[in-house]
Amino acid sequence: MISNESQWGRPRQPQHQPYYPHPQYRDEPMPTRPPVHEDTLVTHEVQIERKHFLLALKENPRGRFLRITEEINGRFNSVMVPATGLHEFQKLLAEIVTANGEIPVKQPALP
Repeated sequence: MISNESQWGRPRQPQHQPYYPHPQYRDEPMPTRPPVHEDTLVTHEVQIERKHFLLALKENPRGRFLRITEEINGRFNSVMVPATGLHEFQKLLAEIVTANGEIPVKQPALP
């Protein structure tokens, strides 16, 4: 029998150490990125029900972008849209708003 074959004729899989990218499983600390300077050009805030949104047009050395940040109970989630895609983003958002007005709301079924 060849040393890299199993008794059924298939090659054995090499034994690898598992990769755990989470810092909890790493021996060395994760490298940190240097902070990137961002200029805030325009900001707007809106409260919708219990959610707080912050829209900020920003600029850094890589270009302009829109950052949409949602805050819920002290937790933050962000989405960034490059400025080159803002017109397409606006168009799609307008289509969704139109569809929302045209599609009737489903009423819950009564037991």
